[in-house]
Amino acid sequence: AKSCIGCRQCEAGCKERRDLPNVNEPELDADTWTIIKLYQEESDQNIYSFVKRNCMHCIEPACVSACPVGAMQKTPEGPVIYDETICIGCRYCMAACPFDVPKYEWEKVFPRVQKCDMCADRIAKGQEPACVESCKIGALNFGYRSDLLMEAHTRIDNDPTNYASKVYGESEVGGTSVLIISKVSPEKLGLPVLTSSSLPSLTWPWMKAVPGVAVVVASLMTFLYWITGRKLKVAVQ
Repeated sequence: AKSCIGCRQCEAGCKERRDLPNVNEPELDADTWTIIKLYQEESDQNIYSFVKRNCMHCIEPACVSACPVGAMQKTPEGPVIYDETICIGCRYCMAACPFDVPKYEWEKVFPRVQKCDMCADRIAKGQEPACVESCKIGALNFGYRSDLLMEAHTRIDNDPTNYASKVYGESEVGGTSVLIISKVSPEKLGLPVLTSSSLPSLTWPWMKAVPGVAVVVASLMTFLYWITGRKLKVAVQ
């Protein structure tokens, strides 16, 4: 965030890659998967910072844990991807995400959940995500998480005056694949303050009960259908 100049080329690269409408939105939505936001001190507008918001691609994603049909998946390379062909539209992923990232196509007849997928198709081909490739000033870097963490801490240690002493995403909800360093604190950038515990460890005990509940409901409906059918049959006789 310290190097970002707010040119929004990352936004344009993201939209071009997925053929999304080229409209500047103030927040993430179904047609805007990455967005640059500005923080500015009220008392001194010379103190400011840009921050890029998109899916954080958690190491242990709550959206994946919450999805009862497996439409959300975490790939070995890091991206959290979405399979619209099996999604049932329950939107549990939206409720579970601690970063409020997944968005729904409310205006569509057949709506989908939409969010950044870290250009999983490009990564599979050995390419960088479109947003990283579009950033010409080096505010975005792509690579192995361990290397990026080392680089982030090195920058903070070498320039503590211009960097807040925290790598956001290092430990939040068990760690994320997207890491953020900035000259102002994550809280001022609007990033949520989260525990270091992974959320799936909290949601899984509840979600694993869903199949059992579904079986009970299905069995009950079958029984009611049989009773109703039996009564009608007797009445006809």
